[in-house]
Amino acid sequence: MGYVTITEFRVSDRGQMALPAGARHRWNLGEGGSVEVADLGEALLIVPAGRGGLRSMLRDAIQEAGGYPALAAEAAAADPDLA
Repeated sequence: MGYVTITEFRVSDRGQMALPAGARHRWNLGEGGSVEVADLGEALLIVPAGRGGLRSMLRDAIQEAGGYPALAAEAAAADPDLA
């Protein structure tokens, strides 16, 4: 999966935030661009749009984990109330 970097960003009173130049270049947003934001309830997940976007990333992660039936069975085994 590579490395994980956690950085704190300040959000202005207008709801704006700036990504550092290194992150913009790494994700090909140097000239501006779109991102997708998923509100996970307890967190926000910000992902550069394109390359299939967030839905594609989630679909790939589910397949890599053995597919939805495998994940559902694992969740049900861990918490029978979810079955």
